Amino acid sequence: MEQDLELDRLGLAFGGSVSVDGRAWLERLPGLVASLRADWGLRRIGRPYAGGSGAWVAPVELDSGERAVLKVGFPHREARAEAYGLRRWGGNGAVRLLRQDAERTAYLLELCEPGTKLVDASELGAEARLRIGAGLLRRLWLPVETVDAGETDAPPSPESVGEQMGWWADMAEERLALLPAEADAGLVRTCLDLLRTLPASVPASRSVLLHGDFNPGNVLSAAREPWLAIDAKPLAGDPAFDPWPLLEQVDPPFALPRPGAVLTARGALLGDELGVDPLRIFAWGAARRAEAAVAIAADEPDECLRILAEQTRTLADLAGL
Repeated sequence: MEQDLELDRLGLAFGGSVSVDGRAWLERLPGLVASLRADWGLRRIGRPYAGGSGAWVAPVELDSGERAVLKVGFPHREARAEAYGLRRWGGNGAVRLLRQDAERTAYLLELCEPGTKLVDASELGAEARLRIGAGLLRRLWLPVETVDAGETDAPPSPESVGEQMGWWADMAEERLALLPAEADAGLVRTCLDLLRTLPASVPASRSVLLHGDFNPGNVLSAAREPWLAIDAKPLAGDPAFDPWPLLEQVDPPFALPRPGAVLTARGALLGDELGVDPLRIFAWGAARRAEAAVAIAADEPDECLRILAEQTRTLADLAGL
């Protein structure tokens, strides 16, 4: 190959450190890429994109001269339905899936150029970027169709938000004993309970196909459309689950003066754009911030306390908890 695969850039830091499974996969990765290069007729593989934590991704050129992106994913639960989502969307608001190999968890994807991340398009302003993100979400939220059991190459259907968040809640509850003594345990338990109760409170008629990780770093400028979503971790369920990462990461609201007022205004904007109750967006934010705090409680107790006091409490108040 023209360059080192730069495997050290791929941390695979699930659970805070590189797992045994992650290390074994990293050892197999050069062979996986080489076999895909041969099987898929990749004339050239460019320098891998930096910043990934669950996949190795690089621009490629096919023997036909077409340019694309090769993604080789670490096989893990949260990304198991990526191919389902990409097929279901068919390029409508998301990158096109050109080819896939389920056994090698590999995808050949449409290349986004110029590829600017929405989070970095600061010249647009936060409100404009929120509206762009909302416009994509409206297109991605399709009904979830059952996979035909007779379709041999059909990708797995997405699991429900309730199933995945129940898994998150189980892991968080196992770590509660590691919380610093100063932590507001009542707040933490209230917010972690939301991981189970929020999905259960959505009627089946409101359930949609979700992107699953819709942060503004996963929206890129492109030639075919102004903006396209990438790196989906599809789920099925509550539409209010998807907007929180967009709202939180379009710029750091908790670093701004009067974060509560900023969050309220942005929640109202997304609620209007998406037809979603802003209180549910804030409730999901509180649940996910509490889970994030618990996840680092043992290794970063001071940061855990800061997240709970400055972020989780604010969101719980905005959600009326």
